Amino acid sequence: MGVRETMNMACEKLRGGQFLEAEKLFRDVLAEMPALPDALHLLGCTLSKLNRPQEATDLIRRATVLDPKQFIFFSNLGLTWLMLANKREAIAAFNQSLALQPNQPGTLLTLSNTLTEVGELDQAIVRLTQAIQLQPNDSRFFYNLGNCFLRKVANHVGPLNPPAEHDLQKAVECFQRALAITPRYLDAGNNLGNALRMLGRMDEAIASWRRTTNTGQHALASYNLGRALYERDLLDDAQYAMQDAIRLSPQYPEAYNNYGNLLRQSGKIEQAIEQFDQALRIDPDRPLANSNRLYTLYYHPRLSAREILREHQLWNQRIAPLLASRRIPLDRDRDPDRRLKIGYVSPNFSIHCQCLFMPALLSNHDHKQFEIFCYSDVKAPDAVTERLRGYADAWRNIAGTTDDQAAEMIRADRIDILVDLTLHMAENRILLFARKPAPVQVTWLGYPGTTGLETMDYRLTDPYLDPPGQFDDDYTEKSVRLPATFWCLDRAALESADVPPVNDLPATTAGHITFGCFNNFCKFNQPLLDLWKRALDAVPGSRMILLAPHGSCQSWVRQTLGDRVSFVARENRPQYLKYYHRIDIGLDTLPYNGHTTTLDSLWMGVPVVTMIGQTVVGRAGLSQLSNLNLTDLITKSPQEFVDCAAHLAGDIPRLTDLRRTLRDRMRASPLLDGRRFARDVEEAYHSIWKTWCTA
Repeated sequence: MGVRETMNMACEKLRGGQFLEAEKLFRDVLAEMPALPDALHLLGCTLSKLNRPQEATDLIRRATVLDPKQFIFFSNLGLTWLMLANKREAIAAFNQSLALQPNQPGTLLTLSNTLTEVGELDQAIVRLTQAIQLQPNDSRFFYNLGNCFLRKVANHVGPLNPPAEHDLQKAVECFQRALAITPRYLDAGNNLGNALRMLGRMDEAIASWRRTTNTGQHALASYNLGRALYERDLLDDAQYAMQDAIRLSPQYPEAYNNYGNLLRQSGKIEQAIEQFDQALRIDPDRPLANSNRLYTLYYHPRLSAREILREHQLWNQRIAPLLASRRIPLDRDRDPDRRLKIGYVSPNFSIHCQCLFMPALLSNHDHKQFEIFCYSDVKAPDAVTERLRGYADAWRNIAGTTDDQAAEMIRADRIDILVDLTLHMAENRILLFARKPAPVQVTWLGYPGTTGLETMDYRLTDPYLDPPGQFDDDYTEKSVRLPATFWCLDRAALESADVPPVNDLPATTAGHITFGCFNNFCKFNQPLLDLWKRALDAVPGSRMILLAPHGSCQSWVRQTLGDRVSFVARENRPQYLKYYHRIDIGLDTLPYNGHTTTLDSLWMGVPVVTMIGQTVVGRAGLSQLSNLNLTDLITKSPQEFVDCAAHLAGDIPRLTDLRRTLRDRMRASPLLDGRRFARDVEEAYHSIWKTWCTA
């Protein structure tokens, strides 16, 4: 059989998928004609099918040298370079092929994908635009082009600037074109939702994700839909969407993690922990699921402080060895009296409940003794961000940085005391502190708990949250007690024009007592509802107003409290504060007391009856009411709680007086004394620094 016949038979074997037979025949041809470019090229293509990319690349490259005018040689050379994960060589080969023959939609598509992967998005957009001109009815090109525009702004930090908004608008147009050509293009529907969400067009984004999940099975679209509905407080629909994501992708840890968040928000604490556990079975080192699980433990009505501590310690035992090598020995001047560098780390230097507290400390720091650094992980800076920036000596933006990069920044600044403001709450940088970028590390503000980190040296607390000598073993950190209070409110925020005034006592016109609680629904549980029912039963004719999501959450509450309860929805802060105009007495939550919410209630003239819990988050009411000399509203047992609520409800003159005087009482208390609070915190810093200097 001659060379031509052998070549033809080899090509037939290649087309038929008989790759080993094709290889033998092509080698026979090359034995006769070693420099035949077509045989070298096709043998290379055959070997690529046999997953032997290095041999394939060598052969096709020889073919391009022998015949550099064949565009198909360069196209296939690019594919073998991709098999070897050499994207730069692949790009060069594809470009050479297109220089020889520009009208190759397939090569343009592959080249654009490769350019996108290496971050050359503008070049990818040029190539996809060329492909669309050749094949304007191919939805893949519009989808990929939309992805390029989306990726250009995917890591954008802060409010959208005109170029970013323009790119997102182009992404929306591309995904819409792809869907017009192929209506069941599920990936395009999902990414259309992503682009619309980034533009702030959430209703349209939700509609796109709904269409995508209705027309086909798409786990990511279901996941995104669940997250969006969660943000809208539509928890039942959000749970269904997240369940669908899990059904479609059972090994999707982030779906379990977010389903856990949904369940926690619905007051289903045990079920939430089960979902976090499932996420961690799939990916044990997932930071978000670990933190969400640890934080959720504080809401469990039956867990003790020691059980919660043990779970934090187990987490630390898992992650500490992994990060030990990231800790670099630090040298600092051990002068106990020098000016100290203090670093605050937070994702919440913006409109957030923490902005009610941070200004009181930052605005009153003594800059002669302390140099203040803020490490801001804020994705969308706002007016509050700018206000806080003005209180710092140095402002560092760590949004978008890795923990290693942020740690290096902190080391370069030579921070003496680094302060965590988040613990295991959302968007925390707890693993940054695990790298120990400062010699002394302190946690405060997020909630008065433990981080579990062996690298977190201290936690700030107060004498009521942690009476001296009673609970020191409940935390991995050493407790440093501020003299009066863990919380100090920003007077300017409370006195701002959009904060409504205190109104008259509602009971005087309603003819009955109205209890209320506007805490996050995740703090609700069945023992708490039973306790509230007892309080309602003890005050004939009384009613209760709660902040609760629509649907099953409200149905659950009604099963216990009946038609005596009504509900309000989540609103902006001024409107939320107006809700207090409708209630006479606040009833606290357990095992997790109200923190910011109780202070809001008191500022609006509404006294709160609290019961001391078994964990530190359940002693917030004790701390806040003690600082206001309202200790008669602090109870130690369910019966005391009911009796106190009933007694207060029966004392209209006292309720009227409290309504009128609570704001002034707060103004005169440590809860609003920013200067005193800052001095107390600074004294704590001096004390722990002196300890480090003498260690």
